Amino acid sequence: VNQFLKSRRQGLSPRTMEYYEYCLKPLAQNYQLTPKGINQFLANLSCANAKHAYFRAIRALCNWLYRQGYIKDNPILKVDAPKPTKEILPSLTIEQVEYIIDYADGLQNKVIIALLADSGMRLNELVNLQIDNIDWDTCTVTIWGKGNKQRKAAFTNGTASLLRQWLSENTNSSNLWTLRARGIQIMLHRLSKKTGLPCNPHTLRRTFASNLHRKGLDVEHIMRLGGWESLDMVLRYTKSVKFEDSLKLYQQVA
Repeated sequence: VNQFLKSRRQGLSPRTMEYYEYCLKPLAQNYQLTPKGINQFLANLSCANAKHAYFRAIRALCNWLYRQGYIKDNPILKVDAPKPTKEILPSLTIEQVEYIIDYADGLQNKVIIALLADSGMRLNELVNLQIDNIDWDTCTVTIWGKGNKQRKAAFTNGTASLLRQWLSENTNSSNLWTLRARGIQIMLHRLSKKTGLPCNPHTLRRTFASNLHRKGLDVEHIMRLGGWESLDMVLRYTKSVKFEDSLKLYQQVA
């Protein structure tokens, strides 16, 4: 596993490396790397849909071992991928986002929530923003996205005002935030408990997609604005909005 992790270092984020290590070390320490051992490992996990994340990490390891000649047969070929349940994932309405922003303590927290909901940025993309990444003329930021790919993300004039106010009060560094990834997660978790609304980076990314879809934006435009490479995740994120649209039509004709 350590050799595999070393081979992955180039081009992968530290968080992805941690994900591989977290998923693979328990397997390597307690199970044989055989179809039977992998199936036992997956069966003993109690994390429901997250089993597929473990499976993907194991598949990457097995494929690497096979390509490097460490194993003659690839055991993952004889393991069926776990089937995740397809739930309707939660997102927030525009009014709920405004409520959470009003409820949040401190200007920094308000800016972070507004920017996540506006742009659909992932947590790591937000954390690594620098002041010189901001283009005030177009209300966009240049970010390094998933897979070490550079892209742009947009934000609204309202968020621009909050961001300018925050920067005017914090000019000591090129960094935008005084919080890192874990601090932002904790802040959002506490806010979720206080408001009773789902509030985490993934929910705000879904919110970004869903609210743009509610406004009539085509899913292909949403895909490009959110930095997705295929429509699959956008369609999944906007599933609840599509049902709302269908329900309104149903209520009109029923």
